[in-house]
Amino acid sequence: MARRSINITINGLGRRLKVSQLLIFNRVMETGSLLRAANDLQMTQPAVTKVVQELEYCFEGELFSRTNRGVVPTDLGLLVARRIKSLLAELRLLADEVNDFRGGVTGHVVVGTLISASAHLLPSAIAALKRDAPGVLVTVREGPTVELFSALATGDLDIVVGRLPESELPISNAFPLSHFSLFDDQLCVVAGKPHADGLSAVTSLPELEGVPWILPPPESPMRLTADRLFRTSGLPFPVDAIESLSMLTNIGLLLEAPRVALMPHRVARQFVGMGLLHVLDLPAIGTFGSVGYSVRAGRDLTPAGQSLIARLRQVAGTVAETLHD
Repeated sequence: MARRSINITINGLGRRLKVSQLLIFNRVMETGSLLRAANDLQMTQPAVTKVVQELEYCFEGELFSRTNRGVVPTDLGLLVARRIKSLLAELRLLADEVNDFRGGVTGHVVVGTLISASAHLLPSAIAALKRDAPGVLVTVREGPTVELFSALATGDLDIVVGRLPESELPISNAFPLSHFSLFDDQLCVVAGKPHADGLSAVTSLPELEGVPWILPPPESPMRLTADRLFRTSGLPFPVDAIESLSMLTNIGLLLEAPRVALMPHRVARQFVGMGLLHVLDLPAIGTFGSVGYSVRAGRDLTPAGQSLIARLRQVAGTVAETLHD
């Protein structure tokens, strides 16, 4: 595409860009297909193609490369996409604030959850929010640590709840994040309740040599803790190991056969209370870390997001008390 000899200015963009174009562009980015985007938006493919061409003219360069399998963003397309995500997030914030101002407890909050929050903290906070404000839509997304924090930095998520990072995450071209601790948790070793009898006599980690384990995958921050625990206890790395952060999968595996896993104490207690897991009677295993929530620095949360954080703090106060029982 031939480039024009004018500079792009905010006034020029303001006159040429429409919100509907940004929504269509964002959907093409998410689907990687002009046809799928058109179907999702109930438009024709030529209409979607025309919008993309208008945006390419506006930004003076190709935003997508066409392939046999759809479209892939160019470097310019990736640059534009990052900013458009932020703009759409701000528009969602505006819509929520206007709705809240008009007197209805409404809105939409998109929250990412890590393993330490998915069993008790976040579900309890969401339940409390929905009791008071049933009109608030809550969307929950799970994923690896880096993926969730990257989505938070670009505005795809409003909040991430779970274990707070101990160091700066490798998130490039992103906005800074702010982290808030709610409580500290400890690690424990758990087994499935049906197989607890065979492990009830275990009183030290070295006695678990030869026992199958479920471990966090190498890219998980918790894996460093697990590796360090094996080294300091003199326990060799297990030959029979499964790497998984899927809570449902791990619970199923622990119920299926004799196998042990590391788990945050608060999460374990939730499943012990359900009669699914048993916590091995071992000396202090180590610190899991701080559990809390993260938001994008310098960005105001929607009223719905602020309400969820208020419930997170309420639930965390109860959690902190029970951890010392």
